[in-house]
Amino acid sequence: MRLAVRAVLPAAALPAAVLLLAGCGAGAGAEQSAGSSAADAVARAAERTKGVTSLHYRVTGDFPERGRIADEGTVRTKPMVARLRTANLSGDERGETELRLVDGVLYGSATDDMVEEMGGRHWISYGPKAEFTTHGGLRMDVGGLRDQVGRNPAREAAFLADAEDVKRIGSEKVDGADTTHYAGTATIDELRTSLKQIKDKSTREGRANSLDQYRKVGVDELTLDVWVDRDGHVKQLRTQGFGRHGVLDLTFTFLDRGKPVTVRAPRADDTADLRKPLKKNGS
Repeated sequence: MRLAVRAVLPAAALPAAVLLLAGCGAGAGAEQSAGSSAADAVARAAERTKGVTSLHYRVTGDFPERGRIADEGTVRTKPMVARLRTANLSGDERGETELRLVDGVLYGSATDDMVEEMGGRHWISYGPKAEFTTHGGLRMDVGGLRDQVGRNPAREAAFLADAEDVKRIGSEKVDGADTTHYAGTATIDELRTSLKQIKDKSTREGRANSLDQYRKVGVDELTLDVWVDRDGHVKQLRTQGFGRHGVLDLTFTFLDRGKPVTVRAPRADDTADLRKPLKKNGS
């Protein structure tokens, strides 16, 4: 079924990981102390931001194979609902799509050329499971999509704590907020090795999924800047790298947190369920 994956596989809002700049300082002891302090500050901010009950964020920049992007996400953790709107601003796949996660069910918007194929419907239901078989017998795994739409991007900021050259850059304004800027670099292999120290399974798997996305586009080393606001939360993070499919340069800006979030499922009569026979509207 050609329509199944193309509609909703915007490699959007993918993760971010790791950090920029080499250290400087008077001596090895002072440099190590400064790096440790900076790493601890970022680790605390990432953990604190990861624990918020709701989050609204914006993503801009360039992603390999997608080109220039402008995405926006909203997530509420309890109960879990999420929306991720993606916009490709350049290339052959220019246009907008949307993912929704409601009551455990993943939905994706259809492109214009697919609506007729789906009997006039504008949405696809992927059901409540990461792996399933379509009515036509096609085996599908949408675990990556479910992770993308339902994740808190602040988890990638935690990678900075594992960068050997992490350092404090200084005080800066971000979106009107006072923040402290930290930066560093690390390879994907180094970050994957650091996952072994994480005892919580969901945290470990979430960060592994982030690293997998970078590996898929051929990025081996990541540079990340993290800005922490006065409340000790991640206000912004920027990830940069270069892979075989082009330049990676994404900036995540956290617009607000802890506010009410409402995401509704698409209308049933406007949704094609891949697990069921596809019928024309009105039949």
